[in-house]
Amino acid sequence: MTKKIHVIPHSHWDREWYFTTSRSKVYLMKDLQDVLETLEKQPEMRFMLDAQASLLDDYLAWRPQDGDRISNLVQKGQLVIGPWYTQTDQMVISAESIVRNLMYGIRRCSEFGPVMNVGYVPDSFGQAGNMPQIYRSFEMDSTVFWRGVCDDMVSHTDFEWEGDDGSRVLAAQIPFGYYIGGNIPESEPESSRFWEQECLKKMGHGATDNVYFPNGFDQAPVRKNLVELIEQRNAADPENTYVISTVEDYLRDVKAAAPDLEKVKGELLMAKHSRIHKSIFSSRSDLKAENTAVQNYVANVLEPLLVISASLGNEYPKKTVEYIWKLLFENAAHDSIGSCIADTVNEDVHTRNKQAMDTALALAELHGRLIATSVAGDKNRLSWTLINPLPQKRKGVRIFTTYVPSDSFGIVNEKGEAVPYTILSMRDLTEYVLNQTIVLNPSDQPEKPEKVYEAVIALKYEVPALGYAQYQIADENTAALLVESDVLENEFYRISVNKNGSLDILEKQSGRLYKNQAVLEENGDDGDSFNYSPPRQDMVIRSSASQADVRIESSPLVSRAIIHLDMKVPTDLEKRSRGIADTVMPVTMTVTLKRGEPVIGFETKVENRGLSHRLCVLFDAEMQTAFNFADQQFGSICRPNRYEKEMAWYEQAAEEKTEAAAGQPVNWAQSNAWQEPPISIEPCQSYAALSEGERTVAVFPQGVREYEIVDGSVIRLTLFRTYGFMGRENLLYRPGRASGESIIETPDAQLLKTMVYSFGAAFVPAALNEARLPQLAKDFNSPVEVYEYARFLNGRLIFSQMETVGTNDRELSLLESDGNLVVSAIKQAEDSEGIVLRLYNGRHQEAVGDRVRFVRRPAHVYELNLREEKIRELPVVDGEVVVDPIGHCKFVTLLVEY
Repeated sequence: MTKKIHVIPHSHWDREWYFTTSRSKVYLMKDLQDVLETLEKQPEMRFMLDAQASLLDDYLAWRPQDGDRISNLVQKGQLVIGPWYTQTDQMVISAESIVRNLMYGIRRCSEFGPVMNVGYVPDSFGQAGNMPQIYRSFEMDSTVFWRGVCDDMVSHTDFEWEGDDGSRVLAAQIPFGYYIGGNIPESEPESSRFWEQECLKKMGHGATDNVYFPNGFDQAPVRKNLVELIEQRNAADPENTYVISTVEDYLRDVKAAAPDLEKVKGELLMAKHSRIHKSIFSSRSDLKAENTAVQNYVANVLEPLLVISASLGNEYPKKTVEYIWKLLFENAAHDSIGSCIADTVNEDVHTRNKQAMDTALALAELHGRLIATSVAGDKNRLSWTLINPLPQKRKGVRIFTTYVPSDSFGIVNEKGEAVPYTILSMRDLTEYVLNQTIVLNPSDQPEKPEKVYEAVIALKYEVPALGYAQYQIADENTAALLVESDVLENEFYRISVNKNGSLDILEKQSGRLYKNQAVLEENGDDGDSFNYSPPRQDMVIRSSASQADVRIESSPLVSRAIIHLDMKVPTDLEKRSRGIADTVMPVTMTVTLKRGEPVIGFETKVENRGLSHRLCVLFDAEMQTAFNFADQQFGSICRPNRYEKEMAWYEQAAEEKTEAAAGQPVNWAQSNAWQEPPISIEPCQSYAALSEGERTVAVFPQGVREYEIVDGSVIRLTLFRTYGFMGRENLLYRPGRASGESIIETPDAQLLKTMVYSFGAAFVPAALNEARLPQLAKDFNSPVEVYEYARFLNGRLIFSQMETVGTNDRELSLLESDGNLVVSAIKQAEDSEGIVLRLYNGRHQEAVGDRVRFVRRPAHVYELNLREEKIRELPVVDGEVVVDPIGHCKFVTLLVEY
């Protein structure tokens, strides 16, 4: 049968890996110059720039004179660019990061000409289950990828992929990777053997007579004589047709053939033919925690705060927000966020995380100040402006650090009513703070207090939806005292701490007692930067075998338990194999229970002194289940606790490989055995849970977002893991060759330092959907922002500014939703001053709608796609818009214009 072989020239350009971005950018200058020159000399030639707009920005920053050359070649269809900004990971990265990556990538590439309208991800470690819907909302109907699917699922490399919401795209898998055609021999008989073996036999498993054959590999230069080689091949093999092609040309021919495509549904994480590295979610756990923190802050707090500020007439700083996101995109690249990179490169990742968070915090501080000082009132009176980034009214307890002029004071709300608070700690910083004050107008001296204390307080608050409320200091003391206690207690729980530091948690509504919770579990890690892998001779140590020092403090607003443990652990894998625990690892876990809040807060501070090990925390749901629940991008996902069917495939393939592998290298035949076993270590976005009947138990990670279900009952949440090499051979969880470079040591990845990891837990007497875990997670990760203003602080502490006269009310709300759908984004539109509101259905297998009520009636409300293009106008009736019910994992994007 005649085949049409689409030879697709490209380079998969890792901006960093075992080399730094700086080094790769230097080589990009040379390689892209060669690409431009080759394309200009050979009109028949094509070249795909790995779908990354960031490469254009990198190149043009140093060679701006080539901008017109690039535009000319893009418009001719020779240089293929977009749609991504960077080649993102899909499992660790948030939904908004993925959406913005595509949005900014498309917008940047459109400045040069046509953008490749395909979800091209040649090396992402698995495919997230909601990517088809994301692609469709960007007007893409196709995707091309390598990893995550196997021939036990589908027999052809072209198939229809259905997302968890029901959206469908044409998928083309690259079964042997993007590098399979990268080394074409130029002499016979090697050339004919290569084309026959590597192209026709290995790649010829599509659903049509078209064959996808990529010509390129990592950081590959352009093959300048490729046109000549293709002409020679056509002459040598007249039965088939070989053409220099593009991804879109290949997909166009597949669609034209109208094959009856097989169907695959949901997330794709099977590692039979290609490695998925299904525990890379915890590599360099410190950097994963940084990424989680900055992603949450930018999307959940900063952008809504800026919308509130813009509603008061302040400029929405779009370019600064774009700068923050692009720093995150650089770190979202699959190797960078995977942390499967050299130590020196991880230093760069940390620096970008720090730059992104520093900029986001400073931007929020500035606009918090603009909001606070816009309020009318006594300018000499210290105030706290509480800014709510969610579109629902909220009340609870917020813990924050503040400066106060006395150790005994009162707080009143916008109505003048007394507000209770509790001082958790305090220190005198009078001289330091007052020496920072700068008076820009000597004719208007601020009142300086005699004393200034830095205090950590827990404040009871109530704030309107997507808005603010301003509280002020008062003379009459409203403090609720913190006293020693035996238990932690609020409306939902009564918690006692056992002698070994574990918790007995009484869930009050049902009366059920969950015993021995929050146990720490330490064991060895024989893996590398790509994979966790248990040692062949492991030693598991649990905190339940230790003796804890416990202190419990309580007030009517907050209860805290400070639990200290000295866990004895092995120094290294050699000591572990001999059962020797010879190193003390100090751990302090602070458990916080706030009034009115159903999520128990945990902060675990660890002074790590051990090598090559892992620390997890265990919560026993006391139920036997076969499935668990977590959230993914834009919705929930149900996974089996053990992959029985896939494990049977794996075990059968392993037996066949053992019988056939005599005399062959360990990785002798990639197609005949799995690259990794189908383990049940899973990623999540903001929660993981077990549910049975009218009971649901969940954890809410704010650092590493990786979990595993043990014995159908226990949620094992990873806090951190450590290792000493980028790659290692023959792991239990990844047999065969090393991933990455086995000679590159990564001593920094042993994390020999003090670290803090935060998470939450909830025990809910309700079925899964009624437990409202997505809303609990969003609330947990979207704290009310507090901005303190006092004239004596105006100076070096907060940058000096001229005083202004406020005219706004002490309370404001922009809009409010019922909260049935979960907020993904509240931001300003890219091409207008309208408000973009993105909502999704977080419930499991159940459609739900919502209502959005506006304080000020908008002129128009539109539904948008992810490109922020208008789809239809929605009616505004009685100051509100009704969002029709949307199905499982569906999202909807609205544009509100005034």
